[in-house]
Amino acid sequence: MNTGKLFALESLRIDSEYLSFRVNSKEYRFRLSEISSRLANASEKERNAYSVSPSGYGIHWEMLDEDLSIKSLIQRQ
Repeated sequence: MNTGKLFALESLRIDSEYLSFRVNSKEYRFRLSEISSRLANASEKERNAYSVSPSGYGIHWEMLDEDLSIKSLIQRQ
């Protein structure tokens, strides 16, 4: 069944050092300092205030004015 989503994000976790998520049954983990200085320097409240785009294309942090493309992150590995 086609859900119309580019990526079906199964889970997402973020802490003071890492962003981790699961897509298509595969786990990905990224050090915040390597992918976004805004996230690396953000408070816990700011980091946890995110939304995933309806298309599944990216993750948005409104409080930080930060957007990350899931495809771009996956291509880094």
